[in-house]
Amino acid sequence: MSNQQQSNSLSLKEKSISFLQKVASGNIREANQKYISPDFLHHNPFFPGDSKSLMLAMEENATENSHKSLEIKLAIQENDMVTVYSHIKQNPEDLGSAVVHIFRFKDDQIVEMWDVGQPIPKDSPNQNGMF
Repeated sequence: MSNQQQSNSLSLKEKSISFLQKVASGNIREANQKYISPDFLHHNPFFPGDSKSLMLAMEENATENSHKSLEIKLAIQENDMVTVYSHIKQNPEDLGSAVVHIFRFKDDQIVEMWDVGQPIPKDSPNQNGMF
């Protein structure tokens, strides 16, 4: 089975998770090539809204944070939308952030993405934690 056939047999939820795992492990171009639509746009307010700008920012982050980790906590799929809640750490000593990625798919590719995150505080009065 080729990579393309294998990719097509994955659910949208599995594609979203695979995309995030590839990005977190530094395989940004592979993730983009495999999962991102040519019509992709995103809503991260820190970068221009096209796929190339976001890909370059992800590559720069991967270079600066080669020990980044991603732990998926929850993934929900409804129709063409997938939401993934995860714990992302830039390095092993980092407390990290709770991050929610929302993906919209069209023709089995990601056409739109939103991401929101909140740093994990060192001290919190909430005994339930963020996860």
